[in-house]
Amino acid sequence: MALKEMTAKEVAQKVINNEKLFILDVRNEEAYQDWKIEGESVEIINIPYFDLIEGVDHILDQLPDDTEKLVVCAKEGSSKFVGEQLVEAGVENVSYLQGGMKTWSEHLEPVKIGDLKDGGAIYQFVRIGKGCLSYLVESNGEAMIIDSNRMTEPYKIFANEKGLNVKHIADTHLHADHISGGRKLAEIFGADYYLPPKDATEVTYDYNPLEEGKDLTVGNTKIQVQPIYSPGHTIGSTSFIVDDQYLLTGDILFVKSIGRPDLAGKAEDWVSDLRDTLYRKYKDLSDELFVLPAHFSKMEELSEDGSVIAKLGDLYEKNSGLNVEDEGEFRKLVTENLPPQPNAYQEIRETNMGKINPEDEEQREMEIGPNRCAVEG
Repeated sequence: MALKEMTAKEVAQKVINNEKLFILDVRNEEAYQDWKIEGESVEIINIPYFDLIEGVDHILDQLPDDTEKLVVCAKEGSSKFVGEQLVEAGVENVSYLQGGMKTWSEHLEPVKIGDLKDGGAIYQFVRIGKGCLSYLVESNGEAMIIDSNRMTEPYKIFANEKGLNVKHIADTHLHADHISGGRKLAEIFGADYYLPPKDATEVTYDYNPLEEGKDLTVGNTKIQVQPIYSPGHTIGSTSFIVDDQYLLTGDILFVKSIGRPDLAGKAEDWVSDLRDTLYRKYKDLSDELFVLPAHFSKMEELSEDGSVIAKLGDLYEKNSGLNVEDEGEFRKLVTENLPPQPNAYQEIRETNMGKINPEDEEQREMEIGPNRCAVEG
């Protein structure tokens, strides 16, 4: 027997495919409670590393015999140490997570959402360990990337493999929970970078204004990405309708919840905007549009293929955030019922404004933990 290595991609596939996996998370309890690997067929226990330094015999009865076992820590070292102890104690089928929870946070899994009417397709990049969702629209050899993560390599590899000329990069809003890769990707591909101007009042770089009525074309002229000004999560939050089929909602509307309006300290000011977008602007759109949000919060939001998608009409029936008739109750929901602020959210906003430029390792640390862009249901 020998200790095996499991990559974040392999873990992601097991989670998406609902394969049985037993996880021993050896991080401290606070880190574990804040954020962990989850899935329908995942069983997980937390025993801190410091309780295992002198041996693992006292936990052997907590480990299953017939299930693959994965040891997880923050960066890899502790999980390798504990995993080797388990193997020495005679435990079979033990792996450690390569790169630890840092690699889990950074893995992107591309999923095809569907074909476009006049050729081409739309893809969702699922950042399963962080709950971030980004998109690539391609048609006739051209592409647009929306709400990209700071890990630019997966998009670069994907575009190169498909021979795509990436013309446009856009962020639906100034993100506060993760660092955007938009400007970097624009440099890599020689593409135009777009940002809503009302979110860009403090940015230190040049950008193209993302404004309602100024459509962007990708490939065939009939495949259009149309900005719809939809404030609420931020003052500039902008949605897209792609090919009259897909509604990219950014952090305004999620499958199970709605966006929080407080990450710039403006909850009270922006509640009315949020309600107007959700209860009037989106309500006027076709129920047949497929909603593609920029984040998800719970694994149950993933479809069988790992995508996060729902029809707008279905959300108006099932999403509790869209069914609060009383305006006072709605205000209370989105100003009082909020999860903690994302880790380092102010520093992340300043990074996305171009005001600060942290080293790569610091950027990783800033992003550790779950996304917290939604109102809790």
